[in-house]
Order: sequence, then C-alpha cells, then structure tokens
Amino acid sequence: VQLQASGGGLVQAGGSLRVSCVPSKRTFSGYAMGWFRQAPGKEREFVAAISWSESSTDYADSVKGRFTIDRGYEKNSMYLQMNSLKPEDTAVYFCAADRRSYGTSRYAVEYEYWGQGTLVTVSS
Repeated sequence: VQLQASGGGLVQAGGSLRVSCVPSKRTFSGYAMGWFRQAPGKEREFVAAISWSESSTDYADSVKGRFTIDRGYEKNSMYLQMNSLKPEDTAVYFCAADRRSYGTSRYAVEYEYWGQGTLVTVSS
C-alpha cells in the first residue's frame, strides 16, 4: 500500500469530517489524485479529484457544494473536507493517484495507486 487514508469515523448527519491521504514509501510528485467511495453492496464510485497543479478540481454531483478536495503544503498529500454529511455518504473512502500531469479523471481504472480505505459512517 503506497497511500495511507485516515480520518474516517462516526458522525451525525449534518456534521463534518476531514479525511486524509498521505503517501508511504514514495512520492507522488506530478500525479493527479482522487477520492472514491464504496458503500455496502454498491460499486465503487467517484467522489472528487484534484490535478497536480491544483488548478483543476472535479466533484461528483452528489457531493458538490458540500465536499472540498485539496492537497497538502508540498502537494504530496491530499485531503477531503466533508461538510453537511448525509447518511448516504456512508462508505469506505479510498484515495488514489493517477500519473497525469494535467487535469483529472473520474475513472477508477486510470488510477495506478490506491490506499486501503477509511470508513465514514453518518448516522441519521
């Protein structure tokens, strides 16, 4: 595992949570990064992505306006600030890295490196 996701937990609906993704064993300089999530019994879905330069971000419609993606000071880490959480946001959240110098992707198949996931549970 070359990415470590953390920060998940249990939160009430309407609350906030910030999940983190930090590299282990290597750097992801020049990589776009993204968050995906998988709820029980459902397929993995795109949540948000950010380009290496941070000039481009992309969000799934279901989280737009509530979630914010950003990269750390040295751009090697990545964070997802989740506000106004809903029970339907409950899932395991995975971070991933995509070797592209420009732009972002919504397609999991284009991401080469993945973290182990962190569980976010939103209670109603």
